[in-house]
Amino acid sequence: MNKYWLLLGVVALLLSSCGDKKDKKESVTPEVEVILPDFNADSAFHFVQAQTEFGPRVPNGDAHAQCAVFLTQTLKLYCDTFYVQEYIATTYNGIKLRAKNMIGSFNPDHEKRIFLAAHWDSRPYADHDPDRANHEKPIDGANDGASGVGVLLEIARQLAIKNPNIGVDIIFFDAEDWGPPTGSNLNGDWWCLGSQHWAQNPHLESYRAEYGILLDMVGASDAKFYHEGYSSHYAQSIVSKIWGTAHRLGFSNLFINQPGNPIIDDHLYVNRIAKIPTINIVHQDNHTGTGFNHTWHTLMDNISNIDKNSLDKVGKTVLAVIYSEE
Repeated sequence: MNKYWLLLGVVALLLSSCGDKKDKKESVTPEVEVILPDFNADSAFHFVQAQTEFGPRVPNGDAHAQCAVFLTQTLKLYCDTFYVQEYIATTYNGIKLRAKNMIGSFNPDHEKRIFLAAHWDSRPYADHDPDRANHEKPIDGANDGASGVGVLLEIARQLAIKNPNIGVDIIFFDAEDWGPPTGSNLNGDWWCLGSQHWAQNPHLESYRAEYGILLDMVGASDAKFYHEGYSSHYAQSIVSKIWGTAHRLGFSNLFINQPGNPIIDDHLYVNRIAKIPTINIVHQDNHTGTGFNHTWHTLMDNISNIDKNSLDKVGKTVLAVIYSEE
């Protein structure tokens, strides 16, 4: 087991009165040990690979439907209560998507809750592939989609082993990645259709959470996570909590204490519509020309570019945050 120590304090009280010499008495508050579940990077990698083996998880396709069955069965195995939202999402070009959000709840009766999220669909076209002949081909989305889901499934497995002190909801958003292709000048909220639906129609009518954590593109070997712009705007205290936890765990090489760019992603709509402060752990890279990892929206976004070490550090950080809550 990995151990994450929270030192609540050791206080020495020196007692004296009116010049009388008395023995010094020391009152000591014992250390409180928080024992974390042992996040398994091999298991997380397996969950990522299992998704990619279905093929590109593009809504309305067979691989998407097959992966939905896998995610439903797996999340149900670990969570206390499972919810599914089926809806029709309309894309920028008028296509009607048969979309599905999946939610697994742990400790559903606990009033204090946080949620963890990732999108499970993949991009229908590789419009940033260096080979223009590939621009209309769908991508595997190993990093962009499956990596966040894989980490969350492993976290779900660990939550089932060691019950947390709070309520936790894991949400897999659909239809995140069917936004307009590169070069399009279309206006409108055409990305993140699943999170927009959930933010307007949460799985429970009165649903509230203290905060949310979104994982997106967390599996690359060169992953770097900056303070994403909208996260800092809406939930700076949560950013500080998570990056502080990562640094205490020794992961400062991934979690960089510097401002990043604002990213249109699922957390934006949860913040704007549901008013739940939500942050995004997302890989940014200002050296690629896109602002993201070099495999982003290309056919290179496949399982060969997923690094267990990155999955491990993200998973351990999120678990440490969960088990620090009371």
